[in-house]
Amino acid sequence: MPSKRYKKALQLVDIKKQYPINAAVDILTKFPRAKFNETIDLAFRLGVDPKQSDQMVRGTVALPHGSGKQVRVVVFAKNGPAADAAREAGAEFVGFEDMVKKCQEGWSDFDVAVATPEAMVEVRKLGKVLGPRGLMPNPKTGTVTDDTAKAVREVKAGRVEFKVDKTANLHVVVGKVAFSSEQIAENAKSVIRAVVKARPSAVKGVFVKSCTISATMSPPIRLDVREFIATT
Repeated sequence: MPSKRYKKALQLVDIKKQYPINAAVDILTKFPRAKFNETIDLAFRLGVDPKQSDQMVRGTVALPHGSGKQVRVVVFAKNGPAADAAREAGAEFVGFEDMVKKCQEGWSDFDVAVATPEAMVEVRKLGKVLGPRGLMPNPKTGTVTDDTAKAVREVKAGRVEFKVDKTANLHVVVGKVAFSSEQIAENAKSVIRAVVKARPSAVKGVFVKSCTISATMSPPIRLDVREFIATT
């Protein structure tokens, strides 16, 4: 059964209507709040077939105001400049064979994994462990690099990764309810532009079938994203 708070929120929005992003965020910030700092999420329904390799949608985007989440980073690197730079940049965990072994034993108490190209020889063994959790380092998302300091700083500052799932849906965090309306809207716009730009050339027809914004405990608000598609 929906809570009283959820029912009150429903009274503020027309679930059949598509709202411009600024109007949607204005409604979202007026919803009755939960007792914790809820996460705000964009959910996309894409017109792709994820089973086709040439229709995979993934990428990264730097949120202008960060995600509001404390990001814990592990860096796989041999002792040396890359490992030292990662520590100085704020990585919580830095190591090589010891970290690989720890992950093989089931440890995954981190949000982002970064690895040097050299370390990937061993890190690849973690594919079955980290892959299903979306934690595997990938050169396409900037998490396989010799410049570990830059990678750590970027994810700490609010760079988020997105990837379409098996059902052609895609979810991206765009902030917290404690953010101002302007911060939420600017983060959301950055994500929408990035997803639209990531459209595979093999996709025909409508790419973004629907897009909604919601907080953890709120109803979704449908967004009108035509302005972003027209200007991309």
